[in-house]
Amino acid sequence: MNRKCPYLLIMLLSAHVGFSQIPLDSIMPVRGFCIAAPTPAELNPFLTFIEKELALRQVNTLVLRVDYNYQFDSHPELRDSIALSKAEVKKLVAVCKKYNINLIPQINLLGHQSWASKTNNLLEKYPQFDETPHVKMPEKYAWPNEDGLYCKSYCPNHPDVHKIVFALMDEICDAFESKAFHAGMDEVFYIGDDKCPRCSGHDKAELFAQEVNRIADHLRDKNRKLWIWGDRMIDGKTTGLGMWEASMNNTHRSIDMISKDVVVCDWHYERPDKTAVLFAAKGFNVITCPWRNPPVAVTQLHDMLDYRESATAQMKPRFQGVMQTVWSDTKSFIDGFYGKSKNPGEVNTAWNCFRDLFGEISKLK
Repeated sequence: MNRKCPYLLIMLLSAHVGFSQIPLDSIMPVRGFCIAAPTPAELNPFLTFIEKELALRQVNTLVLRVDYNYQFDSHPELRDSIALSKAEVKKLVAVCKKYNINLIPQINLLGHQSWASKTNNLLEKYPQFDETPHVKMPEKYAWPNEDGLYCKSYCPNHPDVHKIVFALMDEICDAFESKAFHAGMDEVFYIGDDKCPRCSGHDKAELFAQEVNRIADHLRDKNRKLWIWGDRMIDGKTTGLGMWEASMNNTHRSIDMISKDVVVCDWHYERPDKTAVLFAAKGFNVITCPWRNPPVAVTQLHDMLDYRESATAQMKPRFQGVMQTVWSDTKSFIDGFYGKSKNPGEVNTAWNCFRDLFGEISKLK
């Protein structure tokens, strides 16, 4: 049987009933945007961007990568030297409420506790939490390297780490008045290290799942949901996706151990790999996340429409939508979006991807 592409069916239906009678939320429930939280100096331009660009395109979910860019009261020693105040965060909250945008803060947990030659705040202040203290930070970082160092991880079995981590989570979620929290948890290369006195010999999949579930349980007690990136739950060898977009250190079996109320953000940037189906089939709500390749992003959107149209009644609601990711600061992205970047003719950029993705979404209204 020759089945029509579902997004074309939506277009045909709209000709009879009118776009305005088809709620966009029923077609694409999550229309997200993920970017680093602005610094205080970048806040006002970013607030304007939310009003003039995100709200205009009916973005309804904003994930802000906050990390330590907040003036924490629970652990002020972990603040960045320049960080958002509570009053400044409330400005973000207010504009998102005005436009019905679900605001979700992120702090990278487990992995991404360092970058290049710099140790991030948690391990800088609490070096005892380091999963691999024997791996020294290089003066000049290069990949690949003998230590297999990409980013440091904290030890999920350290008896004191969660007291601090949970305090940060609670405070940032309260400040952002959020119903969910994004814990990152992507690209975890250091886990269950052989030299760790607490983790050595443990199953890496069990360690990863245990940490995800521990965080999800804490959030659930506060009536909040956990969001994470999905790459560690994919078998990099069997799928051919490799060590970046999937796992080559045996954490992939955690997909069968993690609570099904965790929301999975499934990122693929160079190809429209269809792993969203894997997560939905395992019982997870899933969001497909592009970055800087506009044709790939548009294909991913159409794939998501296809999943929602062709899936069983049980699986359909698990295909939640798409989220544009931005891996730069807000100023760089906004400058690029308005044609002020250093390479104005560059095609594969986050801002071009954002324009094309949400331009395609606009046709569904």
